[in-house]
Amino acid sequence: MAKWGEGDPRWIVEERPDATNVNNWHWTEKNACSWSVEKLKELLVNLRIENDIAKCKITEVKKCDGEAIANNRKGKLIFFYEWDVVLEWTGTLKGGENEVEGSINIPNLSEENSISEIEVSVSVKNSNPEADKLKEFLTKDGKNVIREQLNKYIVALKEEFSKGMILPKKHEDDSSKSDTVTNLSAGFHKQVHVNHTERNQVRGCNISTTNLEFIEKFQCTGEEFYNAVTVTEMVQAFTHGPVKLEAKKDGKFELFGGNVCGVFVELIPNKKIVQRWRFKRWPTEHYSIVTFNIEQKEDHTEVTVVQTGVPQSEADSTRENWDRYYWEAMKRTFGFGSFFV
Repeated sequence: MAKWGEGDPRWIVEERPDATNVNNWHWTEKNACSWSVEKLKELLVNLRIENDIAKCKITEVKKCDGEAIANNRKGKLIFFYEWDVVLEWTGTLKGGENEVEGSINIPNLSEENSISEIEVSVSVKNSNPEADKLKEFLTKDGKNVIREQLNKYIVALKEEFSKGMILPKKHEDDSSKSDTVTNLSAGFHKQVHVNHTERNQVRGCNISTTNLEFIEKFQCTGEEFYNAVTVTEMVQAFTHGPVKLEAKKDGKFELFGGNVCGVFVELIPNKKIVQRWRFKRWPTEHYSIVTFNIEQKEDHTEVTVVQTGVPQSEADSTRENWDRYYWEAMKRTFGFGSFFV
């Protein structure tokens, strides 16, 4: 791993006249949540879906929960968005007298799915022959119309939040810099294992413990993943807060406001990291051992993480926190789940 000021050009920032995000090195981020909610309402409310036998209209966006973020990762634009949307609709059959009401559920509008894969589920409030015909119509023909509007949202998101994200380098005009837009993609499947229970003793108290194992695949080099865990600036980027970190044998680390802390036991650059690791609410002085084995493949890096000595009562929450605050946060922040174009 390169030291500050030595050799490796990736650690040398290039000056900009305005001294802002030199060389596009920093991971800049724009929050697109409020904009997205309004844009989805604009595209979906009062949307009409009709054919020769039926006419329907979206009347309300009843629910729009989630987030959308635009990131600049070393000159690459990466968009993360994930929404759970519920729509209200009304409709009538042509020549019919009764108005039917229902809802449309879009549970996972995200960059993990192509537009054609986005689930659009139609339901009616009261089932009857007219309602069932309208439900069938929306299920068959309305899905594509709704997906077209969702695609317009994605296109608009990229256009709106590409502006000003990538700054020109020295001797480079803003107008000459074209933004490269990239989606995050799930790309890989992850495997998680919980192993047998053991009993450890801390200050005379028996603690039931278990082991966790994660197999994660990242679209990056082994060196990039190693740096993401051992370089202070990169750890700060994906944990979204200040950290204390000494990436050396017996060096200490403290993350997430002190909720996670420990000591580096072994470091083999780009290959292996071993830590004594504990969560703040665990029994006093009880540490687990976390081992990262990093294996760079031809087109990705596979990381096997084994954590031994996890308190049995904390196993589920610990597993969920690794997934949410480490793996997904790294992929979202650094684009390690992306296929760059």
